[in-house]
Amino acid sequence: MAKENLSDLQAFVAVAKERSFTRAAAQLGLSRSALSHAMSALEARLGVRLLTRTTRSVSTTEAGARLLDTLSPRLNEIEQELASLSSLRDKPAGTVRITAHDHAISTVLWPRLLPLLRQYPDIQIEFGVDYAFTDIAAHRFDAGVRVGDRVAKDMVAVRLAPGLRMACAGSPEYMADRSVPTTPHDLTNHRCINLRLPTHGGLYAWDFEKDGQSLNVRVAGQTVFNNTFLMLQAALDGMGLAYVPYDLMQPHIEAGRLIPVLEDWWPEFPGYHLYYANRRQMPPALALVIEALRDRED
Repeated sequence: MAKENLSDLQAFVAVAKERSFTRAAAQLGLSRSALSHAMSALEARLGVRLLTRTTRSVSTTEAGARLLDTLSPRLNEIEQELASLSSLRDKPAGTVRITAHDHAISTVLWPRLLPLLRQYPDIQIEFGVDYAFTDIAAHRFDAGVRVGDRVAKDMVAVRLAPGLRMACAGSPEYMADRSVPTTPHDLTNHRCINLRLPTHGGLYAWDFEKDGQSLNVRVAGQTVFNNTFLMLQAALDGMGLAYVPYDLMQPHIEAGRLIPVLEDWWPEFPGYHLYYANRRQMPPALALVIEALRDRED
């Protein structure tokens, strides 16, 4: 049998992991039709069907699942080794892909990585905004950011920032003819701005804590977002109460554009942590990114 084209094998892995020709094509920078043709040609050369196609989804056959299990770790090893070769260059280079919460990118990652990008023009950083705890290996990210340091045993967590305090507030316009909530349960009588979670598609239940008592409340309202900054804007526009990180609300509270509620119930969570795979050889670009992001008070 002729030697297989590495690009076609990489394309197969992308399709098998994404379970979608459309998403895999976007990831690979190909058209959907070109990718589908390449997979059909690969199956013809191997003489076995690798993918089961329906109008709505793509899944692997038994042979496809076996090939995926074999190829995926080996292709990752090849990519890591190629990335490590950049250490032989005069200047660090390469792409570092990071998945993170939009608030983490705006307040922590971007301010710290901007100087690095200016210092090393051959380093590229790609951000993926996601509220879920992403499997970085499966989605081909180099690192991810989450609240807290609890990660899988094959991952390393590095603290980026101190504790994260959440806050609840609404505009003077919204609060003008409404009673001020005195307990989190009172929020059920208010119009609230919801956050849609990506993992299961449900709405986020607001967490509160006071005197050692923790509780969460499911709220309702006219608007649902999957973006922190849009939730804040909706609150400023008088659409209800929002629950977002305090550092975003603070300047608006101080300026009188937002009125805080339930302040004695505002919880504090462990700060943002960067997590990445525990590798024997780390690409120099990723090592520089980690060092630039590390909390200096850690």
